[in-house]
Amino acid sequence: MTRLMYGLALSLAFFLSSSALAQMNPAPANPDLRPVLEDFGGEAGLTDLMDDFMEIMLENPQLRPFFVNTNQDRVKRQLVEQFCVILGGDCAYTGRSMRDSHAHLNIDRADFNALVEDLQIAMNRQGIPFRSQNKLLAELAPMYREIITQ
Repeated sequence: MTRLMYGLALSLAFFLSSSALAQMNPAPANPDLRPVLEDFGGEAGLTDLMDDFMEIMLENPQLRPFFVNTNQDRVKRQLVEQFCVILGGDCAYTGRSMRDSHAHLNIDRADFNALVEDLQIAMNRQGIPFRSQNKLLAELAPMYREIITQ
């Protein structure tokens, strides 16, 4: 069921025009999603989410090589910033573009899908409502064009 809903969310995101797709901005602010940020627990909730997300990715043999030798605290901090801005929060994204951040990683669609599945696991563990998960995923999905390099 989760994979079906994930597929539906991605399909919708691919076909709908969004600010992320139009601008290829790594943190396209959407003030209308401010209530969704509250469902995530605000910035503190995003921090907890990223701690869990990183742990899950490091346990995943497919994703572990991408994260084991990185500055994990920096990655988590930048993901918190990115998600906070996207969800209409009063944060600033200090990271690089998605293209620059991922260019050297040789990421394929299977890697991208595994990461999204791990994010869904983390969001479920954090008790984030399914509808709010899908709203975030719909904003993030168009970024696949800049993240997948193979």
